[in-house]
Amino acid sequence: MKALVYTQPNEMQLLERPYPEAAAGEVVLKIDAVGICGSDMHAYHGHDPRRLPGLVLGHEFAGTIAETRAPHVPVGLRVTGNPLITCGRCDYCLQGRDNLCVNRTMVGMTRPGAFAQYMSIPAASVIEIPPGMPATHAAMTEPAATALHAINLSTRVLQRPLPETRTLVIGGGAIGLLSALLLRSYGCRDVEMAEVNPLRRASAERHAGCKAFDPQLTDTPSNHFDFVLDAVGAKATRKLAMAAVKPGGVIMHIGLLDWESEIDMRKLTLAEISLLGTYTYSMADMRATVAAIYTGAFGDLVWAETRPLDAGGRAFEELDRGGIASSKVILMPE
Repeated sequence: MKALVYTQPNEMQLLERPYPEAAAGEVVLKIDAVGICGSDMHAYHGHDPRRLPGLVLGHEFAGTIAETRAPHVPVGLRVTGNPLITCGRCDYCLQGRDNLCVNRTMVGMTRPGAFAQYMSIPAASVIEIPPGMPATHAAMTEPAATALHAINLSTRVLQRPLPETRTLVIGGGAIGLLSALLLRSYGCRDVEMAEVNPLRRASAERHAGCKAFDPQLTDTPSNHFDFVLDAVGAKATRKLAMAAVKPGGVIMHIGLLDWESEIDMRKLTLAEISLLGTYTYSMADMRATVAAIYTGAFGDLVWAETRPLDAGGRAFEELDRGGIASSKVILMPE
């Protein structure tokens, strides 16, 4: 089969790989659509020690069951899936917080991912999609679930309902744009976006209806926002988030571009700022997200761009240069 393989930093090659075998309780998916994630770009740059050259990346996928070793999952079923492979036995799994499973592994990290014509995965990780749901929409479940999980966590801490909050989303990539779209669906009327890429600013204004500005050229108001969602996670964006949030406000930190930086602990303490971290999503979040996408909570998703799998190497190069307007590129294997 054909697979897009991470061969060395800044290089992706379309290569022949063996057809996957399904172990007991697993299925083989024919991949119909797979998105390029920011973490795939991180690996592409050689910055992720967990993802080594020779790996097939890709964990945002939709597909059709081609083979099954799980009686309850029939051949021909159209599915998306949770790329986190969890144990189901640890305390976190039993609490329904399976995203924190202490024994978790992951598609596209510890096992071959979905940048291929076929991929194996445990049957317990797949989620049936509604009839007629486009594969490109289903492949957006993983990043959309990240946004849903983060916003739902935040609402537990916010002092007022989302429709009453003044919100800043930092970053107009897929997570940032999907977060803005979901915030709108939840009734949040005042959403702004900080994004340095002019193409993505235009996309956010057109599709999410939020005011978008370049924080490098426009001063962001200090102590202004009730809720700040950092979908980048860089040193500069953490500094921006802390300055922009008002006393008593909430910062949700999703992105992890930089792993370490200073935080204004004085403001965090004296202004009673709630700083939250989030990691991916639970299986319940994934199922809820499939339903939310299908019913239009994330809009029509027409801003996602599709390309054939054999053009994936070029797509990585263009994303690296910032030459793609879309916040999400989806590859379509033949």
